[in-house]
Amino acid sequence: MFENIGEIVLLFWRTLLALPQAWRQRQKVFEQFFEIGNASLLMVCVLSFFIGAVIALNFGPPLVERSFTSAVGGVVGIAIAKELAPVMMAILIAGRIGSAMAAEIGSMRVYQEIDALRTMNIDPIIYLVLPRMLAIAVALPMLVISSIMVGWFGGAVVADYNHHLEIPFRVFYADLQDIVVLRDVANGVFKSFCFALIIGVVSCHQGLTTIGGPRGIGRSVTKAVVNSIVGIVIFDYVLTRLLLK
Repeated sequence: MFENIGEIVLLFWRTLLALPQAWRQRQKVFEQFFEIGNASLLMVCVLSFFIGAVIALNFGPPLVERSFTSAVGGVVGIAIAKELAPVMMAILIAGRIGSAMAAEIGSMRVYQEIDALRTMNIDPIIYLVLPRMLAIAVALPMLVISSIMVGWFGGAVVADYNHHLEIPFRVFYADLQDIVVLRDVANGVFKSFCFALIIGVVSCHQGLTTIGGPRGIGRSVTKAVVNSIVGIVIFDYVLTRLLLK
């Protein structure tokens, strides 16, 4: 485990050192950004809408019964902005994009395409890892911002049309605005940026260390997703603890 952590940290450091070469790889960055961002947007919106709806449906009635109607919008807003949107979207992207990264790079490793790149004096870090890291580091925070907005809308819809709540849109968003501040949204977006780096470096590392043919590719994909989710949950606690200060 510690050996893998050391390799991941080393890969991340080498990727940082390769940042000056990013402009030369801009076409690959744009391709990866489209795959991560645009292709995932519909799924993110659907998931976020129902996350907001479920939060309002669960927490709304108990708050209304205890005469805390004005807190419903704030509870939904805080929960989505600071925790649910960054974590759930990171897990979604880890399953959808992290697995694809590990499979693509793992296939290249198994079929010796990475060795061919080195033979042509092409650094795999610059050619394969850097574009994916940059793309996911930009795309995931943007997806999380979209997720927060759609999640709030989903909560507002349930609060307005559920007969146990009947909180109008105007009241819901007024309460949300009173409780949720810009820092709460910024914290969620910052978390998503850190989660994006975790997903990118873990998935690329698993792809680069793939061995054993097609079965090895399957193992690498599984490890990439599982290790990314574990890293997301652990760092979620660490970041939450730091950001609360």
